[in-house]
Amino acid sequence: MKHLIIITVLFVTGILSAQSSYDKGMEKAFELWKNNQWDEAEQLFERIAAAEPNAWLPNYYIAQMNSLKSWEEKDADKLKAQLEKAQNFLNDAMAIEKYNADLLVMQAQVLTNWVAFDGMTYGMKYSAKISDLYEKAFAMAPENPMVVLARAEWNMGSAKYFGQDTKPFCKDVEKAIELFANFKPETAFYPNWGQKHAESVLKSCND
Repeated sequence: MKHLIIITVLFVTGILSAQSSYDKGMEKAFELWKNNQWDEAEQLFERIAAAEPNAWLPNYYIAQMNSLKSWEEKDADKLKAQLEKAQNFLNDAMAIEKYNADLLVMQAQVLTNWVAFDGMTYGMKYSAKISDLYEKAFAMAPENPMVVLARAEWNMGSAKYFGQDTKPFCKDVEKAIELFANFKPETAFYPNWGQKHAESVLKSCND
């Protein structure tokens, strides 16, 4: 379960001719993140979120960063703190943006972190909910490659866990790769991750 979801960090390129403080802050946060300055990037996202109460994206990225960090965290207390922080900021994002497939995917990923941390405790509690979140996200945005990829990986992981064939879901990974080819995020800061990982997953399908 731990390696079910691997996320490629979004790096925003291009400088807008007339930047707002929000634009400048977001670009700086992504630059810090790209340079592996996770703490500084997360703190900047937090400042942007506080200054821009109607912007869901800073909250989304704080949730994503804490979700990502939890995969490699061995200290249970730190991991729980990270996932609780992720959930709190995700709740804030969802309060701003009520119908958003990217947020549903992020919610599924945070819950998957809990399952990966303690499958005995959280597997029964969250597995059905995770599947439901992916189905809702797919119904909302069937052409979003991140939705298609994350849903496919969850289904593959579930099939593997129950000793079932994962091959039927490889076609969904192929579909995600096709969608990535023409995918254009709504803005420069919108989620745009997973293309290279999708190609890696497909390669493992064909091995």
